Amino acid sequence: MTRATHTDPQQGSARMPCPPESSVAPPGPSLVDTAIWCAQRGWPVHPLVPGRKIPAANCSHCREKQDHEPVHCPCLQAGRWCHGFHAATTDLDRIRAWWDAQPRFGVAVSCGPANVVVLDVDAHASKHPQRDRLLPGIPIHPSIDLTGLENGFHTLALLAAYRRQPNPCHDDTTLRVETASGGMHIWYSLPADLRLRSSRGADATTALAWQVDVRANKGYVVAPFTCTSKGTYRPLGTVRDPAPLPQWLAEELIRTGHGIASSPAPSSQTIRPLIRRTGGPVDGLRRLLEDIEACAVADEGTGFTGKLNKAAFTAGGLVAAGRLSRTEAVDRLTYAAEAARPNQRVKIARIISDGLTAGALRPLHLEGRS
Repeated sequence: MTRATHTDPQQGSARMPCPPESSVAPPGPSLVDTAIWCAQRGWPVHPLVPGRKIPAANCSHCREKQDHEPVHCPCLQAGRWCHGFHAATTDLDRIRAWWDAQPRFGVAVSCGPANVVVLDVDAHASKHPQRDRLLPGIPIHPSIDLTGLENGFHTLALLAAYRRQPNPCHDDTTLRVETASGGMHIWYSLPADLRLRSSRGADATTALAWQVDVRANKGYVVAPFTCTSKGTYRPLGTVRDPAPLPQWLAEELIRTGHGIASSPAPSSQTIRPLIRRTGGPVDGLRRLLEDIEACAVADEGTGFTGKLNKAAFTAGGLVAAGRLSRTEAVDRLTYAAEAARPNQRVKIARIISDGLTAGALRPLHLEGRS
């Protein structure tokens, strides 16, 4: 196949690492200027650790205990940064105070309240996975030559070609940012009636394309001009605002499970039956989900990981047997798991993905595994 390419105004030049703190400032506006620039566009921001892509912690408890809940964090209640997108704000006085405290903080935008979705295209050259993992839900015929396909630029170009649409990597009507690792962030604004969830391009259940991450609700993206140890995030071209999300991309994101229902989540933590049938393996799955939620009463010693893996494996078998949709399985498993461990979303998504994939190999019918 033809190797996909992307516009790079610095193609062929080496990416210079960020200067040390005692050296000259990186090119472009100061980081507090970037934070204010984002906030003035209605994009809530929060600080990143200087030189890195991870959110800055604040109190020692937050730095040392990963399951410290944002709702109980004194930093947030006092208007200080902590817990990433949970602290994101457009308050200019608060932003100035944060960056006065540490001028080298990077800048991140909380995508959900900013009403944006960002396609995070990776450029990590590697051997591609099996064909059914390149474009989830789209079969790629064995006759198609995949020679040279090795990163997210290629899979996104393949998706666009399959749908006979323009390649988003070449969309010069919207904000595009070259990442420090040679990838690309493609920003789009969302219509008022559409909410999307984040995902990783390696996910087995919710993914747009291999090596194409989706930054949306409960996710954040590094802002332009932020400097990391690998280099600076530099906007391409002259456009600095997200264009409206193209309809075909909205349809693809909904098709691949990124859509979030507009109705509010149930206030009770009791999991409803997965489908309106009683008896057999479906009732068993409901009990497994209730066991997962019961882990909320203790931080340790509950076997949370094992219980979630068992439930995901069972759900995978039900999906393979046609007794449950994959989207509903992911939603129910995620709802139960996050009720018990609200600050382990990445881990939860991985366990669910792996469990569903393994369970799908053994369909679970009324009489049991086939």
